[in-house]
Amino acid sequence: MIAPLARFIDWSVLQMAYAVIGLKHAPRPKWKLEEALEFLNGPDFIPAASDPAQMEFDGPRHFQFPTPLPGKARENNVVYGRLDRCAERWQQRPAIILLDGAFGIGYHSGLPLLARRINRAGFNAVTLVAPSSLQRRPRRPIEENCLEFAQEIAQNVAEIRALTGWLLNEGCASVGLLGFSFGGWLAGLTACSDPRIACAVLTVPQVRMRCSQPIVWRRVREALQPLRSAQDAMDTTRLNLILSTPVIPKENILLIDGIHNLFGERQWMEDLWQKWEQPEIWRLPHGHVSALFVPGLTGRMLDWLSLRLEAGRKNNV
Repeated sequence: MIAPLARFIDWSVLQMAYAVIGLKHAPRPKWKLEEALEFLNGPDFIPAASDPAQMEFDGPRHFQFPTPLPGKARENNVVYGRLDRCAERWQQRPAIILLDGAFGIGYHSGLPLLARRINRAGFNAVTLVAPSSLQRRPRRPIEENCLEFAQEIAQNVAEIRALTGWLLNEGCASVGLLGFSFGGWLAGLTACSDPRIACAVLTVPQVRMRCSQPIVWRRVREALQPLRSAQDAMDTTRLNLILSTPVIPKENILLIDGIHNLFGERQWMEDLWQKWEQPEIWRLPHGHVSALFVPGLTGRMLDWLSLRLEAGRKNNV
């Protein structure tokens, strides 16, 4: 894809997103930055132990289980998801957990199509509803602050790990992660905390809190400016993938970068690649959004995952 078109697509999506979401000025005492940093640097952010999810199925595919990290919003304390099983002996086959980057948009659109492709390749596909998304969205408005964000990230990772434990207990030979954008960030955080993960693909992932995105709307720029210092402070914690270290072999990590990506600094991806000891990286001539629609990319990712998942299966036999 030509660079101007790739950048224009990213730019347009960013402007629409900020126009819909909007941002308001918030006084510093309401940021709860100090509490967030204490939480992120403490043992409760990503605990060493993780219990398997207590799954309940509503039919052959749809499931739910209590979140390992319950909070104030009752709706958000139940995790929902979908398990697309292989045609035969699914419990003996590897599984791929799909991590959405569009805050629930892909759960009913792109991810079901991808799950069917994964099933045809001989793997189980599992999709989770992220915290505060879709039916997990709290009915009452919640206070948005640094602490709330940090706890939501912790909840995401805890739920991925709980699901991983259940899949392995059921007999699945190995579990891999395939994350997109924000989901790629979660895949990276999980790969830095759980050695049970066989492999992880981070597709145009968010790497850190701070971002440098072109924004047209003046009110959004003014609202974001005071938050820069808070983002910089949170980037000194494990939220910053560049400061984290994977607990799985680098041969089992794949980074996919869009060289025209406007959703973050390209240098951050290069820094991540260097810090993680140069795992395999695919640098695509696309932007953040267009990189998700590269012809043939899904097949290439599945081929890459297949080699690692089948190797993990043999090691566990």
